[in-house]
Amino acid sequence: MTPGDPRRQLLLTLLQAALAAVDGRACTRAALSARREELRGAWLIAVGKAAASMTLGAHDALDGLIARTLILTKDGHALEAQALAGAEIHESGHPVPDERSLRSGARLLEWVEAAPADTPLLFLISGGASSLVEVLAAGVSFEDLRRLNEQAHAAGISIEELNARRCEISLVKGGRLTARLRGRRALALFVSDVPGDDPAVIGSGLLGPDPRGCDAVERVLLASIGGAMHAVQTRAQGLTVELAAGRIAQDAERLAVRLAHELHFSRVPLKVWGGESVVRLPPSPGRGGRNQHLALATARLIAGDERLMMLAVGTDGTDGPTDDAGALVDGDTCARVMLAGLEVEDCLRRADSATALAAAGDLVHTGPTGTNVGDLVIGLKLSEAEARSWLQTEGLAR
Repeated sequence: MTPGDPRRQLLLTLLQAALAAVDGRACTRAALSARREELRGAWLIAVGKAAASMTLGAHDALDGLIARTLILTKDGHALEAQALAGAEIHESGHPVPDERSLRSGARLLEWVEAAPADTPLLFLISGGASSLVEVLAAGVSFEDLRRLNEQAHAAGISIEELNARRCEISLVKGGRLTARLRGRRALALFVSDVPGDDPAVIGSGLLGPDPRGCDAVERVLLASIGGAMHAVQTRAQGLTVELAAGRIAQDAERLAVRLAHELHFSRVPLKVWGGESVVRLPPSPGRGGRNQHLALATARLIAGDERLMMLAVGTDGTDGPTDDAGALVDGDTCARVMLAGLEVEDCLRRADSATALAAAGDLVHTGPTGTNVGDLVIGLKLSEAEARSWLQTEGLAR
């Protein structure tokens, strides 16, 4: 894209609005602001990529009423909570669990068992919990766990199927942690990254219903991909926006064909999709994530079209095992990749999309966002002049 292309600023402005609408801190603070007395002296347990931001929101709302705090999250996602006095923080692996995930699982059970019977329990659960915390069933080894996750990611199976397999070998997932509460009351708040936003699926059902039916947990959904999508529509006032009716949930390269087709024939300037694609990985994959793969696969299909652009990002700020949220591509992306001496098809075949997109200058980096509601894809069909006019109307022109 040309330097200073206003369409890039427009798309990133919409992304910021989407992330703000599902921010873990803000959503948790709003949900707890009227529940101070019932949560006085609570033990707080936060698990997932948004654990730190949700914890801060809880402390904002309850202001000194929380007795103890445990945060279990992904590497690099706890920085904003480091200043919380007395908070116990553990980081572990994602998207593939590591041995720290087992230590975090053990610590989680210790906390649940140690909590006094008359102490309110507040659970804050967000996407990523499945990998970050685990307690394995008898006879299941860490190598079995690692192999399950690696094979699942290589095969590109759906998150629903992977979570079902995780529950089969876990002592805390599939509602089993809820069972450990032995019927005591608890409040669980959720930031969802799964289809249907079902607590029985979020975090592989870490705080889902007790399979034995003994369940006194109150469950509240705080944020999901739908909220992020509607925030894009609200922020893009003056532009017609079309929100996809269903979630994206298929192979990234096949999905790219569909989205590029819809964008090419669109009669509106903005189209928004949400969900998660999948990528089948070769034996020795390169660098990248599903959003980068989707973006690069789309770039080859819109090559040469000066009006089309696409932004594909993970709302948590990390796309697969990378530090980039995703990518923003246009009709000249493939040309820039070729000028760098790389081949788009080769990079896709080797699952090395990040290398190509870095060469094209198209990677998007946000850092940890404080939320995790899945992936957001925004397609734009607009000229530079039209985008510049919108930015001027919004007072954002540079």
